[in-house]
Amino acid sequence: MRTEDLEKRALSLPGAVESAHFGKRDFRVGKRIFMTLPEPGRAVFKFTPDQQRFLIETEPGLCSAVPGGWGAKGWTSVYFTEADEDIIDSVMETAWRNVAPQTP
Repeated sequence: MRTEDLEKRALSLPGAVESAHFGKRDFRVGKRIFMTLPEPGRAVFKFTPDQQRFLIETEPGLCSAVPGGWGAKGWTSVYFTEADEDIIDSVMETAWRNVAPQTP
């Protein structure tokens, strides 16, 4: 998957906009970030620690916890260039749901 494809998918989610965080591109809903693009071929997604553990166990080699405190909070690096599109869509939607406003 190309970066442009990932961006397009992110912006297709309800309320998603592109912004920047610490000089890196990010995608958010409102003021809450669900994905950043820190470097080519790698995206960082907002998961719960349990979601992160599950993804690392079920998709070894695709992802890893971000080092340090951010990773302990669930932030997860996903290496998307060779990833299956369905998995990326699922990962992105999960991260988006984690920050999107709850609808009644």
